[in-house]
This record gives sequence, C-alpha cells and structure tokens, in this order.
Amino acid sequence: MINDEEKIRRAFADKDWQEIKTADTWQLFKIMAEFVDGFDKLGKIGPCVSIFGSARTKTDNPYYQLAEEIAFKLTQDGYGIITGGGPGIMEAANKGAQKGKGKSVGLNIELPHEQSSNPHIDIDKLITFDYFFVRKVMFMKYAQGFVVLPGGFGTMDELFEAITLIQTKKIARFPIILVGHKYWEGLLDWIKQTLLSEGMVSEADLDLFKLVDTAEEAVKAINGFYSKYILKPNF
Repeated sequence: MINDEEKIRRAFADKDWQEIKTADTWQLFKIMAEFVDGFDKLGKIGPCVSIFGSARTKTDNPYYQLAEEIAFKLTQDGYGIITGGGPGIMEAANKGAQKGKGKSVGLNIELPHEQSSNPHIDIDKLITFDYFFVRKVMFMKYAQGFVVLPGGFGTMDELFEAITLIQTKKIARFPIILVGHKYWEGLLDWIKQTLLSEGMVSEADLDLFKLVDTAEEAVKAINGFYSKYILKPNF
C-alpha cells in the first residue's frame, strides 16, 4: 500500500525530494496531515470534557486522585474525557474515564525528553502530534468544557487560549472550571488587582471561568451550564 509520503513524493517527482522534504512546503503537508487525522478520529466522538494539569503530578498527590474522581463522575453523566495523553493529571483523568467505562481520549505530543502516552487511553482514541497548535485546536473543537487542575506553563497556555477564544467570540462559550482554591487564588487575585484595575479586562471576563475545590462542584458546574442546552458535540 502506498503511504502518504510516497503519494506526495510521486506528486513532486520532477523536483528534488530532499529539497521538498526539508522545505516549508513539506512542513505544510505534515501540518495538514495532523489536522486530517485529528478531525477524522474525533469528528464523531460525542460530548467530551478536556481535563488539563501537570504531567509531573505523582499518583499519591491529592490532585491526581481528584482528577481521577472528576473524570469518573463526568463519564457517569455521559461525557467522554480528553487529555493530553501523558502522565500525571492526564493519566489520572484517563484512568477515571476507563473506570467509568466512558470514552478515554489522549492527544499526545512528541517531545524530546517526555512524554510517553499513558496506558488508560482507548486504543482507537490515541493521537500523537508534532505540533502544539494543531493539538490545541483538537482540545478546543471537540470539548464541551475544560477542567483545569494545577499545572505549569503548558496548562496555563491551554487555559488562557480557551479564555481568549471565548472572550473574543472566536468559539462558542463553554464552561471552564479551575480546581483548587489554594493553587489558583494567587493568579485570580492578580487578574483582579492588576488586569481588571488597569482596564485590561472587563468585569464580565471574570465570569468566563469558575473556581471549585471538589469533584462534585466541578461536575455540577458543567452540568449546570448545560442544563440550558442540549448536550451535543461542539461543532
């Protein structure tokens, strides 16, 4: 069977293949292939919630256990779970999804020193990306909500991209739930005391996310949002 690379090679048979493969043109084909693969696998996945958090969180950390509990409870209400596919909080969420017999999706990323995919992802729902921006599109497009547990720069990146896209009305609003007052309150205080006071954001922007501490509160917040809507895929 002819693979995608061979098809492209034949299409450009009159050009030097190595030149094409290393050029920006070839990179565009790789990017397009990742979008096609993601859309194909996730296109009919049904309502899901994306759960974010640190890959460095250990199994004995209370937030690991909380992520697992949140994912389990969400599956009992008909949601699948999407994570970044790696260890830590992501592993916990996929583990909770499998325990609840819900869909367990992993959008993994190729990194130099990390990360391998965790073993709790449905075999047909594991996708590995080279490009962070393609991966983030999948998180946004196929999620009915974000649950954000403590994490680092990657978690912050995904959180603020979602807030920005909703704030600017580039995507439909969905619930964004921050879990852990102790972890998030300092950031939220800075947003209020600096961004809001300087006029960089509006008072209404602060309503785009909700801060909770328990699995019950997280699930209630998502279900409360969708009590006004028919639960359906975000496309």
